[in-house]
Amino acid sequence: MAGNADQARNGGLRAAVRRVAGHATAIGRLEAELAQLELKRKAASFGVGAALALGAVLSGLFMVTFLFATLTAVLAIFVDTWLALLIMTFVFAMLTGVLGLFARRLFKKATPPLPEQAIHEAKLTRDAVRP
Repeated sequence: MAGNADQARNGGLRAAVRRVAGHATAIGRLEAELAQLELKRKAASFGVGAALALGAVLSGLFMVTFLFATLTAVLAIFVDTWLALLIMTFVFAMLTGVLGLFARRLFKKATPPLPEQAIHEAKLTRDAVRP
Protein backbone atom coordinates (compact mmCIF):
# COMPACT_ATOMS: atom_id res chain seq x y z
CA MET A 1 0.00 0.00 0.00
CA ALA A 2 2.81 2.35 0.83
CA GLY A 3 4.18 1.76 -2.70
CA ASN A 4 0.83 2.74 -4.28
CA ALA A 5 0.65 5.90 -2.15
CA ASP A 6 4.21 6.81 -3.16
CA GLN A 7 3.40 6.24 -6.83
CA ALA A 8 0.28 8.38 -6.57
CA ARG A 9 2.28 11.12 -4.91
CA ASN A 10 5.14 10.81 -7.43
CA GLY A 11 2.66 10.83 -10.29
CA GLY A 12 1.03 13.86 -8.73
CA LEU A 13 4.42 15.44 -8.14
CA ARG A 14 5.52 14.72 -11.69
CA ALA A 15 2.32 16.20 -13.03
CA ALA A 16 2.74 19.25 -10.82
CA VAL A 17 6.34 19.69 -11.99
CA ARG A 18 5.19 19.40 -15.63
CA ARG A 19 2.45 21.97 -15.04
CA VAL A 20 4.88 24.36 -13.34
CA ALA A 21 7.40 23.90 -16.15
CA GLY A 22 4.68 24.47 -18.74
CA HIS A 23 3.50 27.60 -16.96
CA ALA A 24 7.07 28.87 -16.61
CA THR A 25 7.64 28.32 -20.33
CA ALA A 26 4.41 30.11 -21.20
CA ILE A 27 5.29 33.01 -18.90
CA GLY A 28 8.75 33.19 -20.46
CA ARG A 29 7.26 33.32 -23.98
CA LEU A 30 4.77 35.99 -22.95
CA GLU A 31 7.50 38.07 -21.32
CA ALA A 32 9.65 37.79 -24.45
CA GLU A 33 6.69 38.84 -26.59
CA LEU A 34 6.00 41.77 -24.25
CA ALA A 35 9.65 42.83 -24.43
CA GLN A 36 9.56 42.62 -28.22
CA LEU A 37 6.41 44.75 -28.43
CA GLU A 38 7.88 47.28 -26.01
CA LEU A 39 11.10 47.52 -28.04
CA LYS A 40 9.11 48.01 -31.26
CA ARG A 41 7.10 50.81 -29.65
CA LYS A 42 10.25 52.46 -28.30
CA ALA A 43 12.03 52.11 -31.65
CA ALA A 44 9.11 53.77 -33.43
CA SER A 45 9.11 56.58 -30.88
CA PHE A 46 12.87 56.97 -31.26
CA GLY A 47 12.55 57.11 -35.06
CA VAL A 48 9.92 59.85 -34.92
CA GLY A 49 11.98 61.74 -32.35
CA ALA A 50 15.10 61.46 -34.52
CA ALA A 51 13.19 62.76 -37.55
CA LEU A 52 11.85 65.72 -35.56
CA ALA A 53 15.35 66.44 -34.20
CA LEU A 54 16.74 66.42 -37.74
CA GLY A 55 14.03 68.87 -38.78
CA ALA A 56 14.95 71.10 -35.83
CA VAL A 57 18.64 70.99 -36.75
CA LEU A 58 17.91 71.91 -40.37
CA SER A 59 15.60 74.72 -39.28
CA GLY A 60 18.29 76.00 -36.92
CA LEU A 61 20.84 75.88 -39.73
CA PHE A 62 18.58 78.02 -41.93
CA MET A 63 18.01 80.39 -39.01
CA VAL A 64 21.75 80.88 -38.50
CA THR A 65 22.19 81.41 -42.24
CA PHE A 66 19.56 84.16 -42.24
CA LEU A 67 21.09 85.66 -39.10
CA PHE A 68 24.44 86.04 -40.83
CA ALA A 69 22.75 87.39 -43.95
CA THR A 70 21.07 89.99 -41.74
CA LEU A 71 24.39 90.86 -40.10
CA THR A 72 25.93 91.26 -43.56
CA ALA A 73 23.07 93.56 -44.62
CA VAL A 74 23.55 95.66 -41.47
CA LEU A 75 27.27 95.85 -42.12
CA ALA A 76 26.50 96.89 -45.72
CA ILE A 77 24.87 100.06 -44.33
CA PHE A 78 28.26 101.27 -43.12
CA VAL A 79 30.55 99.90 -45.87
CA ASP A 80 30.15 98.86 -49.49
CA THR A 81 28.26 95.59 -50.06
CA TRP A 82 31.30 93.82 -51.48
CA LEU A 83 33.32 94.76 -48.41
CA ALA A 84 30.56 93.60 -46.03
CA LEU A 85 30.49 90.24 -47.81
CA LEU A 86 34.28 90.00 -47.67
CA ILE A 87 34.32 90.80 -43.94
CA MET A 88 31.70 88.11 -43.24
CA THR A 89 33.67 85.65 -45.38
CA PHE A 90 36.75 86.41 -43.27
CA VAL A 91 34.72 85.92 -40.06
CA PHE A 92 33.55 82.51 -41.29
CA ALA A 93 37.08 81.56 -42.37
CA MET A 94 38.37 82.36 -38.88
CA LEU A 95 35.51 80.45 -37.23
CA THR A 96 36.17 77.47 -39.49
CA GLY A 97 39.88 77.51 -38.64
CA VAL A 98 39.32 77.70 -34.88
CA LEU A 99 36.72 74.92 -34.91
CA GLY A 100 39.00 72.81 -37.11
CA LEU A 101 41.90 73.22 -34.68
CA PHE A 102 39.73 72.21 -31.72
CA ALA A 103 38.43 69.20 -33.66
CA ARG A 104 41.96 68.16 -34.60
CA ARG A 105 43.08 68.37 -30.96
CA LEU A 106 40.14 66.24 -29.82
CA PHE A 107 40.74 63.66 -32.57
CA LYS A 108 44.37 63.34 -31.55
CA LYS A 109 43.33 62.87 -27.93
CA ALA A 110 40.85 60.13 -28.94
CA THR A 111 43.29 58.06 -31.00
CA PRO A 112 44.11 55.25 -30.93
CA PRO A 113 40.59 54.08 -30.14
CA LEU A 114 41.70 51.71 -27.39
CA PRO A 115 40.74 51.74 -23.73
CA GLU A 116 44.32 52.30 -22.62
CA GLN A 117 43.50 52.80 -18.93
CA ALA A 118 41.34 49.67 -18.83
CA ILE A 119 44.09 47.66 -20.53
CA HIS A 120 46.62 48.95 -18.01
CA GLU A 121 44.31 48.04 -15.10
CA ALA A 122 43.72 44.57 -16.57
CA LYS A 123 47.47 44.01 -16.80
CA LEU A 124 47.90 45.11 -13.20
CA THR A 125 45.12 42.77 -12.10
CA ARG A 126 46.62 39.90 -14.09
CA ASP A 127 50.03 40.51 -12.54
CA ALA A 128 48.52 40.68 -9.04
CA VAL A 129 46.64 37.40 -9.50
CA ARG A 130 49.54 35.47 -11.00
CA PRO A 131 51.57 33.53 -8.48
